[in-house]
Amino acid sequence: MKTARDQLPMVLRAAYLALHRQSDHRFAEYGVTADQFVLMATLQRGEALTQRELARRMPSDPSTVRAMLVLLEKQGLIQRKTHPTDARARTVALTPQGEKLFQKLWQAGEPIRKQIQNSLPPGTIQDLVRLLQCVATGLKTDLHTDLETVS
Repeated sequence: MKTARDQLPMVLRAAYLALHRQSDHRFAEYGVTADQFVLMATLQRGEALTQRELARRMPSDPSTVRAMLVLLEKQGLIQRKTHPTDARARTVALTPQGEKLFQKLWQAGEPIRKQIQNSLPPGTIQDLVRLLQCVATGLKTDLHTDLETVS
């Protein structure tokens, strides 16, 4: 019989995929994917970020972030500029059009947040968030170091 510990990775994956599919469905009418929403939400939190910092905060790999930025820039939702102190780096920020669309997307996502809340016992959301943050932190490792140890 599988223990809860054995089931945890598959349950986390199932929850992630369900959230991702629901989000993609909700955001489709706006021409935005769930991953693009995460990028926009990361930018919406404040100051312009470098592309590298954006990839780190999402978290996502830089090539995926770069591809999303190209699409969002073509739609006029983000702007990229040369970094003021590092000519090799580029900063990214939402445009006013991007800010406006993000607010619509946030509202479109409210039923999903409500559905998550309703699926949990009362008063447990904060605990779940804390535990998931522990999992995310615990799984952050340097894969290159891990692979070198295996070889």
